[in-house]
Amino acid sequence: MNTITGEGCVDRAPFAGRRAELALLEELLGDLGRHRPGGPAAVDITGEPGIGKSRLLAELTTRARRAGLTVLHGRATQRERNTPFQVFADAFADLGVTGAGGAELTNLWDSGEPFPRGGGSGDRLAPADRIRQAELPDQRCPAAAPPCPWGEGRSASGTYPAGGTWTASPGPHPLAAPPRAWPEPYGFFRRTAEALARVAEPGLLVVLDDLHGADRASLDLLDHLLRHPVAAPVLLVLARREQRTPPALASLLARAAECGTLARMVLGPLDPADCADDLAPGLPGDRAAALHTASGGNPAYFLALAAGPGSGGALAVLFDELAPLEPLPRAVVDAVALLGDEARTDLLPAVTASGPEEFGAAVRELVRLDLVRPHADGRTLALRHPALAELVRRAMDPLRRRDYHRRAADGLARAGAPVTVRAGHVEQYLTHWEPAAAATLVDAAERTEATDPALSARRLGAVLAVLPDTPEHHDARVELKLRRARALGDAGRVEESRDLLHRLLGRCGANGRGRDGGQCHAAAGEEEPRTAAVLLCAFMERHLGRYREADALIRRELRRHPGPSPSLRLRLVVEWGCRALFERRFPEVRTELSAILADARARGDDAGRAEALTLGALGEAYEGRTAAALTYVEEAAALIDAMTDGELTECCEALVRLGWSEIFLDDRAAAERHTTRGITLARRAGRPFALSQLLLCAAYVHSLTGRVETALGFADEALSVAETLGGAEVTGFSRAIRASILLHARPLGDPEPLAAAEEAVAVVGTAAGWWGVLARSLLAPAIPPATDPHRVRDVLLTAGGGPGLPRIQASVRPTFLELLVTACLAAGDETAAHRAARLAEEEAERLGLAVQRAAALRGLARLRGHAGEPAAAAELFVRSAQEYARTGVTLREAHTLLLGAPAARAAGDEDGAAAMWRRARRLAEAGGARLLVDLADRTRTAALGPGPEATAAPEADGPLAALTPREREISALVAEGLTNQAVADRLCLSPRTVESHVARVYRKTGVMTRAGLASLVARATS
Repeated sequence: MNTITGEGCVDRAPFAGRRAELALLEELLGDLGRHRPGGPAAVDITGEPGIGKSRLLAELTTRARRAGLTVLHGRATQRERNTPFQVFADAFADLGVTGAGGAELTNLWDSGEPFPRGGGSGDRLAPADRIRQAELPDQRCPAAAPPCPWGEGRSASGTYPAGGTWTASPGPHPLAAPPRAWPEPYGFFRRTAEALARVAEPGLLVVLDDLHGADRASLDLLDHLLRHPVAAPVLLVLARREQRTPPALASLLARAAECGTLARMVLGPLDPADCADDLAPGLPGDRAAALHTASGGNPAYFLALAAGPGSGGALAVLFDELAPLEPLPRAVVDAVALLGDEARTDLLPAVTASGPEEFGAAVRELVRLDLVRPHADGRTLALRHPALAELVRRAMDPLRRRDYHRRAADGLARAGAPVTVRAGHVEQYLTHWEPAAAATLVDAAERTEATDPALSARRLGAVLAVLPDTPEHHDARVELKLRRARALGDAGRVEESRDLLHRLLGRCGANGRGRDGGQCHAAAGEEEPRTAAVLLCAFMERHLGRYREADALIRRELRRHPGPSPSLRLRLVVEWGCRALFERRFPEVRTELSAILADARARGDDAGRAEALTLGALGEAYEGRTAAALTYVEEAAALIDAMTDGELTECCEALVRLGWSEIFLDDRAAAERHTTRGITLARRAGRPFALSQLLLCAAYVHSLTGRVETALGFADEALSVAETLGGAEVTGFSRAIRASILLHARPLGDPEPLAAAEEAVAVVGTAAGWWGVLARSLLAPAIPPATDPHRVRDVLLTAGGGPGLPRIQASVRPTFLELLVTACLAAGDETAAHRAARLAEEEAERLGLAVQRAAALRGLARLRGHAGEPAAAAELFVRSAQEYARTGVTLREAHTLLLGAPAARAAGDEDGAAAMWRRARRLAEAGGARLLVDLADRTRTAALGPGPEATAAPEADGPLAALTPREREISALVAEGLTNQAVADRLCLSPRTVESHVARVYRKTGVMTRAGLASLVARATS
């Protein structure tokens, strides 16, 4: 809602939101001229400071004036808190016109006689506040005075005994000390009410802002007006802060609300749309959302933080409260803002250089003013709003800020606070070399490296900024730069890490000697800084897809004389091998890998041996040399299983390579076990590069074994980590794997999986490495082959490098060749389909892997079905499904059965077709594969025929309806005669898990034996 412009309008700050509140107030103003009985005589508006109470009142008064109403606007102020009737006098000060009862009110409030106050004859009020004492009635309450509905005449701050003299209530007034002499006010209250009662239409609006600061006399007059509302078009609108409202005011307002003469209106935070549209229309959406979160929807804080139009006024209002503070309370405000969550009452006196008593008095004053609020624990303080703390910090003098941080760090050190807590203050005041302060930051950086690498990098950068560039500090500088580069990489700032490492290598020189003459020798253990920098830099280059640069760095370091230590040489060769593997050139490192592995065995270097073995396993699996890969995997798995978590923490990448190797070699249970352990270790140790791949590996395993929902969760997290780290290939590959899982999770025909796969291809761009090729190849399964077979074929041939798909890794090539068979048949190219099927069969035979053999059989089955040989096709589909089932790849088993069921029925095997279809749908439903469930429903008639069974709902009913999908699946396998161990092997579960499922099935169905369960399943599916 835009601000109304024109005479009398306040448009220095935008008017945001409050449409409903303003409409309600305007409705009340409209009711003034209609004399509706029973309506409220006043409206009480409350809200936090800056929430928009005054801005709402300004908008209301502007509209009221435009409607012809007389508007009186007063504000209670702390500076005049001892002046009687100050807020009313401020409101009535503008009375100078006739109409709307103006003459009577002017005569009442603009008399020239002095008002006796405090017993002194010389005290006079401001002209607008003067009233004649002679106009006041007798000091006794008139007998005709209307009775008070709450009993014996109580006012907000005094007592009116029946027929007696008014006396002040004992005790100090909550706002100010009462004057020494005070006239009986009832007659004045009555005359004010009578004057208001003569107000003519269109009416009078009296606005009293900041009423929480009103004087005692004003509260008494307000109490009278609320207890005796006038029968005239007069509306009182009050605004106050709830936190600062004195008990007397709160009490009289509560009584008025109970009697119906007062309406309540609480202003809450603005919603994000109001802030963005009305307060900052030109601000970017993400910036506006961040400001809304920081301000909590408070418009004053929003404007002040945004520093846009209207922010000057908002800042002025906020800091106007701080201006009258004495030095110590202001120092407490600054210190509380600066310390944040650490603003403890035992630390603040040291920071503000104050004693306990004076500090306590200052805090009590700030609490009274609602600038500071104590936490529920009673030990910490906070400013009333986080945005106020931010604004105070911004406005603080830099020298004073640094001094406060130094005092806070010293106080925390004396109190024994953790180094990670003290480091936040040390970082803020450190401007020159201080060894003790630098040591604090380095220690804190080491402790937060795993949990917050960005913070660790920042603190190390702060130390490097003040570290003297002298020969005696050369070793420390090299070590700190190495640690900072590692932290930058873990924080996703890979380019920055790579640049820092190149600068460090430039300083060290090719021979390991620094330019200043110092040696780049080890600061701890045997790790040589130059070689460590080369290793880390090559890793960053590889992550960025710069394989040639990584290769050149490592080759040069391996040729250096004297060369690196044996353990570092092993790590260099492993990194070199990883580069070669991702560049699809693994064979060129086989000889060197064998040499370092033999050396690691001789030296008893288990960690190095695990790194080398897993590299060999993944490299040989990629190349399709199954026997060699299995040899590496068996030794690596035995070694890694025997290592402690502490030993494995430094070689999380080995678990990544082992997990993927076991997936490619059809040992998914072992892959899941190792990736699960790796994820735990990577999270704990702060290894994001390894974590992203371990999560992706877990996602792929869960997808293959029929757990689509959990697979998608792993894939989402893997993608999130990968995007944080950057790198086109790793991000694109993560997106491609996620798209392949999404394909099963979404309904048949849903466009989202294809869009996700296309986005993955766009992300990898022209990258020609292992992951780039796979990401482009995984686009093909997302394209519906029946609707666009030519595109499927073109995608596979382009990504795979030709009809034989030579660019695709050998260990999964038959799977993609089977997809090529399908596309070629749909496109009418039978020759190409036969060639692809033959190649798939040959590759699968050479690999000796069940999953790839299953894919080749499925390709042959498609050929037989296309040739009109349903019996042969059905037999091949069954054999393929059995191969998939043997390794627990349940979703591919289900898909294959769905493909084979219509062929079996066409060949005359109706029972076999029905059994295939039912098992396929059960597997699909249990695995959460919506795509296959829809495909099963679509092929129901082709598999079961047009009979009643084909139209019956496939969902379980009767006693089986209470079972979960997994329990129904296990029940079906038990009904087939499988033992618990066989069921566990089929579903990649542990026997104990199967036993637990079977026990729950017995309990839910009421059966006691496996034979009884088999009979129940047979009846339910018949």
